Amino acid sequence: MNRIVCILRRLPVTQSLAAFALLIVATGGAHGASIDADRPTVLITGSNRGIGLAFVQHYVAEGWNVLATARTPSRADELNALAEEYEHLLIEQLDVTDNERIGELAAAYAGTPIDVLINNAGIYGGAEEQTLGSLDSRTFHDVMAVNVLAPMKMAEAFADQVAASGQKKIVSITSGAGSVSRETVSTGGAYYGISKTALNMAMRKVGAELADRGIVVALVAPGPTVTDMLETNRPSLVPRANTSEDTAAGMAAVIEGLDESYDGRPLSFDGSTVAW
Repeated sequence: MNRIVCILRRLPVTQSLAAFALLIVATGGAHGASIDADRPTVLITGSNRGIGLAFVQHYVAEGWNVLATARTPSRADELNALAEEYEHLLIEQLDVTDNERIGELAAAYAGTPIDVLINNAGIYGGAEEQTLGSLDSRTFHDVMAVNVLAPMKMAEAFADQVAASGQKKIVSITSGAGSVSRETVSTGGAYYGISKTALNMAMRKVGAELADRGIVVALVAPGPTVTDMLETNRPSLVPRANTSEDTAAGMAAVIEGLDESYDGRPLSFDGSTVAW
């Protein structure tokens, strides 16, 4: 039902009302997803699978309002199944590279305090396209748009909602792959690593601009986690990787502990500092 509401929101008012009326007739009702003002609220990007979906599962189980976004909600079967079970889980369509849609979503929730904004959506990019000898410019721009610019645009668009909340936290998912201080650097994934290094600085800049509003802008890394991204691009790490559920729970605990003493350094899911 939530994914249908997402479509209706993007139609002209007259068409939306007519479509909704037909929907009620056809289904006999609508899933009553709603925001409960007495609950904390989290907005999570890239929620249809992997760590993003695990974040949704964690926060709904903890009793939060959850705004979960996905590029194509109609294909997010597990997310939609959760929405049928939890009345305070709302699913919204969002491609994080679509600045117009980010603005629309922010306007739709203009009066909703958002305690935690989690910029989870990210891409790795094709392995060959970021290897010397076959470097591809389009892939570079795509990776940077999703992994760096999108979290900045989300922070820009939702700063008012975060500032109006009780917890006031913006969290972006980084990676040890972005570290420039380690003695050795692995081969492969150049664009991905570069994007995480850039994300670290981007969030430091955003944090500096939002500090006077009491907003904590933090970086949290999941460590090796069994996801489609890891299995496709770093299969050798899978045997020692955590499950998405364990990783999300660990990062959620780190997020819960964030306060004004946070100094901008990336934190791992276990609370340790990530070399950068």
